[in-house]
Amino acid sequence: MRNTFAIAAITAATLLSAGSFAAAQELPSVENTYKDIEATFGVVPSHIKTYPKSAVAGAWAMTKGLLTDKNNALEPKVKSLINLAVAAQIPCQYCTWVETKFAKAQGATDEEVAEAVAQAAYVRHWSTVLNGMQIDFETFKTEFGGD
Repeated sequence: MRNTFAIAAITAATLLSAGSFAAAQELPSVENTYKDIEATFGVVPSHIKTYPKSAVAGAWAMTKGLLTDKNNALEPKVKSLINLAVAAQIPCQYCTWVETKFAKAQGATDEEVAEAVAQAAYVRHWSTVLNGMQIDFETFKTEFGGD
């Protein structure tokens, strides 16, 4: 058992190191990352400035890809409404505020914003019941058609 854990840990560390090295070779500098963020948002937000310099380019690449890639499957308004629903559940005052602003900028109505938040509450409610009552997962899956 210990050997299995040790091998898994070494493998994971090796893959992460290799991935980090490869990523570091391909990612822009911190300065260029900040320039791109400013070009996108009009400002480099303080939370990004406080992010570790060694990770900011990768974090920005992920963020920008999810926000702006033309090949994304979800429309920007839908993504903002999902983000808002998650932010309301975390809860994150900052995220809730900015995602509401982004959703409305993408054309979301007050009704859509309210429904996204209510959807999050609905899932949270039943998740609390299911987990708190320790409902058998296999029974639950069977009740809703399996797989």
